[in-house]
Amino acid sequence: MVRGIRGAVTVDSNTAEAVQEATKWLLASMIECNQIQLEDIASAFFTGTTDLDVEVPARAARDLGWTMVPMFCMQEMMVKGSLPRCIRVMLHVNTGKPQEDIQHIYLGEAANLRPDLVEGGNNGGRNATSGH
Repeated sequence: MVRGIRGAVTVDSNTAEAVQEATKWLLASMIECNQIQLEDIASAFFTGTTDLDVEVPARAARDLGWTMVPMFCMQEMMVKGSLPRCIRVMLHVNTGKPQEDIQHIYLGEAANLRPDLVEGGNNGGRNATSGH
């Protein structure tokens, strides 16, 4: 069965290194918390806010060995008052886990996007407001 796993992270600055570091932190956390094997990742959809324009998050995933995973990067909708410097991802994963066992991961300031999942919810026990 295919399940969607959501994640988001904020980036310290609009540099290629910062985008790479934050994306790798997010993906590694999602993999660890959900016990995902690379071959079980069906696809990944990334969005980035308009203030992140120097690097695509998919490059970080490729650096992690995701060479056979179909990925797509898109620009997040511009919404007044929305969280700046934010990367979001939707992983589609082949798993036998029930929906309630999926751990959605929100790191850094992105924890504000889904407090219901971060505080006492399915966030894999992550301290989403801490640094790397």
